[in-house]
Amino acid sequence: MQLVDCSPERHAGAILDLLNDAIMHSTALYEYSPRPPQSMDAWFAGKREGGFPVIGLEDDDGRLAGFASYGSFRAYPAFKYSVEHSVYVHADHRGRGVGRTLLQALIERARQHQRHLLVGAIDAGNAASIALHASLGFVHAGTLPQAGYKFGRWLDLAFYQLTLDTPTAPVDG
Repeated sequence: MQLVDCSPERHAGAILDLLNDAIMHSTALYEYSPRPPQSMDAWFAGKREGGFPVIGLEDDDGRLAGFASYGSFRAYPAFKYSVEHSVYVHADHRGRGVGRTLLQALIERARQHQRHLLVGAIDAGNAASIALHASLGFVHAGTLPQAGYKFGRWLDLAFYQLTLDTPTAPVDG
């Protein structure tokens, strides 16, 4: 397995497949309909414009085993050091440390980019994701009961955060 910086040319299709699988078969994304292929252009453009990483882990055959990224937590200037992250792992690679490798790489990238707070918004029923985050030092910051509705039931949204020792010199404005 090899960590890579994902590009739209090489990885958009595989990332879209992972996102759409999560939309259709899980509560990892609180969306109802699959995203169309053209949505990836805007998705990658937003990551590029925000200076946000998209890190992939490719298997020995060059297939994407999973990816991790982050983006703005909230669209107000004072939140510029806080980011909300996501990690998605292909079904064939779950339980093999792919998510851990990706999240560790994302944490390191957040430090390099002088971020201070990583926020994970996790469906409260996703025990595997919660355990992964807790094992890497994330702490439970609160739960919004019945925040979403999908698959005929109310979903609780749990927030986990990791506070970093960066930025070295934070500034207002």
